[in-house]
Amino acid sequence: MAHICEITGKKPSVGSIIHRKGQSKKSGGIGTHVTAKTKRLFKPNTQRIRVRLPNGQIKRMTVSVKAIKAGLVTKA
Repeated sequence: MAHICEITGKKPSVGSIIHRKGQSKKSGGIGTHVTAKTKRLFKPNTQRIRVRLPNGQIKRMTVSVKAIKAGLVTKA
């Protein structure tokens, strides 16, 4: 299932998992150092729901929860 909202166009965005090692300066150490960076995906929270279209037709769509909460779609 593709995590793409059919209303807002939200889709997964790329980020990183950053691993750090060492004791922070605040705690009395010499500071933390980055040991590894790994790519990851931030996926939008999408739900497959039945939506009532403006012309009265009912269609099943993949919609982000943010769009549902904002009232951009009306559930059938």
